[in-house]
Amino acid sequence: MDVLSDAITSMRTGRPHAGRTEKHGSWGVRFPDSDGAGFHVVLQGACWILPPDGEPLALGPGDVVFMPHGRGYGLADGPRTPLAEFSGSLPGPFARDASVPGTAAPDAAVPDTVLLCGAYLLDRLRPHPLLAELPQVLHIPARLGRHPELRSAVELLGGELERPRPGASAVLTSLLDMLLLYVLRAWYEEQSGRAGTGWAAALHDRPVSEALRAIHRDPAHPWTVETLGQAAGLSRAAFARRFTALAGRSPLAYLTWWRMTLAARLLRESELPLRAVAERSGYTSEFAFAKAFKREYGVAPGGYRRRGQESEAAPAATSLAQR
Repeated sequence: MDVLSDAITSMRTGRPHAGRTEKHGSWGVRFPDSDGAGFHVVLQGACWILPPDGEPLALGPGDVVFMPHGRGYGLADGPRTPLAEFSGSLPGPFARDASVPGTAAPDAAVPDTVLLCGAYLLDRLRPHPLLAELPQVLHIPARLGRHPELRSAVELLGGELERPRPGASAVLTSLLDMLLLYVLRAWYEEQSGRAGTGWAAALHDRPVSEALRAIHRDPAHPWTVETLGQAAGLSRAAFARRFTALAGRSPLAYLTWWRMTLAARLLRESELPLRAVAERSGYTSEFAFAKAFKREYGVAPGGYRRRGQESEAAPAATSLAQR
């Protein structure tokens, strides 16, 4: 199993949104805090990203920027351009024009800047540590010959948004999933040689990455520090030190965290009985599972499931009442 893919899957909710926008003259927009993780790709021209902290960052053709933590930020043609508040959302999951405020353009005018703009909805109540340690802004500049898969995904996505055709909705959803993975993969690859610790280093450290793959491949297996060390090709003590130094928590602490994350998803998204959820989470005893789950979430598994069902039912009831 792929640790990066699992980390994204554990946090993703709903469908991603994306749109293509063409800007003329002077323009600027301030995006508010949100549950989404926004991205922008410069297809033509240039612009500036204005992060909540730090200096403005210039973006050129082919640059990709990803804002993973839902903090508000600005996007404009220049670092000192006044920003209009963004008061809406993309009109539907995919749009020909994402309607970023700006100067009205003459008919048939060639745009100064063309952007792909979009967002992924994320559950931030329990962020995977791999995503939680990301900086406020991930900037992947265009470099000849670098990250060809990411460039191909951008080109395909831009083409689909520019010329909608039958089946576009299904294609765009898959392309956006690909884009997110390629953006994170590219960033972690660029950081791997610079980071001494953290998940960028952990993913590219062979022993630790082997142990992580083993956990994600079979989380219900009765893993111990010794058996994980064997999978990593290290002694028990050497493995425990190495894993903790890079991942920021001990091997068994991460194993328990991931098991509980999977259990919560099963309780939310399936009707499996609690015994089956416990077994898939690595617990032979339903009592031991319930105790571990309550310690992690502050509520028993059954109560967690009921709470999730009630929260899903409330918007549906409101929708019916409004018809």
